[in-house]
Amino acid sequence: MNAQTKFDELIVGFDVPALPGMDEADIQTPALILDLDALERNIKKMGDYAAAHGMRHRVHGKMHKSVDVAKLQEELGGAVGVCCQKVSEAEVFVRGGIKDVLVSNQVRDPLKVDRLAQLPKLGSRIIVCVDDLDNVADLSAAAVKHGTTLEIFIEIDCGAGRCGVNSTEAVVEIAKAIDAAENLKFTGIQAYQGAMQHMDSYEDRKAKLDVAIAMVRDAVDGLKAEGITCELVSGGGTGSYYFESNSGVYNELQCGSYAFMDADYGRILDKAGNRIDQGEWDNALFILTSVMSHTKADKAIVDAGLKAQSVDSGLPTVFGRDDAVEYLKCSDEHGVVGDPDGVLSVNDKLRLVPGHCDPTCNVHDWYVGVRNGKVETLWPVSARGKAF
Repeated sequence: MNAQTKFDELIVGFDVPALPGMDEADIQTPALILDLDALERNIKKMGDYAAAHGMRHRVHGKMHKSVDVAKLQEELGGAVGVCCQKVSEAEVFVRGGIKDVLVSNQVRDPLKVDRLAQLPKLGSRIIVCVDDLDNVADLSAAAVKHGTTLEIFIEIDCGAGRCGVNSTEAVVEIAKAIDAAENLKFTGIQAYQGAMQHMDSYEDRKAKLDVAIAMVRDAVDGLKAEGITCELVSGGGTGSYYFESNSGVYNELQCGSYAFMDADYGRILDKAGNRIDQGEWDNALFILTSVMSHTKADKAIVDAGLKAQSVDSGLPTVFGRDDAVEYLKCSDEHGVVGDPDGVLSVNDKLRLVPGHCDPTCNVHDWYVGVRNGKVETLWPVSARGKAF
């Protein structure tokens, strides 16, 4: 949102948690805030890495669900486009001006297939994942109906145990069917190993990726033997991108959480045994929360509870403090913060690093971008709730 007239129509405390120009101290809580300096450093760093390794970087839109953040990743980090998980999510990014969109998932429901096939009419390249021959026919029929072309990635189950085929033979069989289908183009392979991204040990993560890389290499070789070109091999996340980018087989990354970081990712270790939130990436995303009660001497109650975050990957951590203040537990509307030394007061604000950024972002309407203690920008969580 750039037009001042639009900002003028918004009421702080009802429509939005803050407006540009306000002091950070006056942001209404709980709210998602972005440290813009840290965010920009992360985006530029990943962009520089991808360029230095000859990799395309397709950022994962499911993490932030924000057209504004995606455009910043294109501008500052050279991102080629976004990944989405759902058709409705993809529609938001396409309508927002993103020109290269991958639905890194299967689309099987007839209405969803039909809507997907219409998206190229809006001027974007659309790629979707397939792991079943029957899906090829459905996608082809919809693309023919709307006079569009859909590009296809064949998904390989390279260790996550979710979607995807398990053999080179299956990859070749589906690729041939795609080549024979009207209005479809076989573009490459989806091979994202999601099950290992949060494993603490670098060596453990590497062992999982070694298996995945071998599977992908066999599939690419199998396609080549049949005269089938594999333009893109896509995968890689914040916990593994260095493995894929040095594999000699992947040429596109799908990293998402690196831009914001969260407490769960922060705990994983790099090759030297250091936490990746202590040098590799900066924490840029925080839940800003306020102390609302301190009637108990050893604990403060804050206004960020379950409805302000996701705790599936653990509780948030309190950022930027060297004392004993610690987020201990939460209920719907309250967070309990240990304060054994009694250093907090009512209306004090804390920055919390969420346990899991993706679902935490999805429960908020706005990002408040801050720099040097001031609110600089306000961005909507554009695809919030687009889960269908």
